[in-house]
Amino acid sequence: MTDISINASFLPHEDPEASLAFYRDTLGFEVRKDVGYQGMRWITVGPAGQPGTSIVLNPPAADPGITDDERRTVAEMMAKGTYAGIVLATTDLDGTFERVEASGAEVVQEPTDQFYGVRDCAFRDPAGNLIRIQEQTEPAKEVS
Repeated sequence: MTDISINASFLPHEDPEASLAFYRDTLGFEVRKDVGYQGMRWITVGPAGQPGTSIVLNPPAADPGITDDERRTVAEMMAKGTYAGIVLATTDLDGTFERVEASGAEVVQEPTDQFYGVRDCAFRDPAGNLIRIQEQTEPAKEVS
């Protein structure tokens, strides 16, 4: 048995204030770190009560090894919403959908029963990242 866990996932952002409004104010995530460097910001957020799981909202062009062509490709993919995404879970899919929709987030899919056995919905965050939210029938249990 291994003791590897998921600590953080990375999603790109272009507008730190819009990202904060979405992840903190709309989804209710805690802001764990907000680090600026050379005009860029890395914002770490995560669900309350789950300090070991975070999302790092990062500037997409921060990697010093990225070429100008790659930067353009990333920008184009972000604009289309095909660059990055994440799957979240909630025990109240309908309530969560209503709250996120009321925030003005772009709705990709209303709550739907999927053929593969989950009920979920989907939005785009302010950077265009696909955010799928699955209904969880019971609260997640901490695995130790």
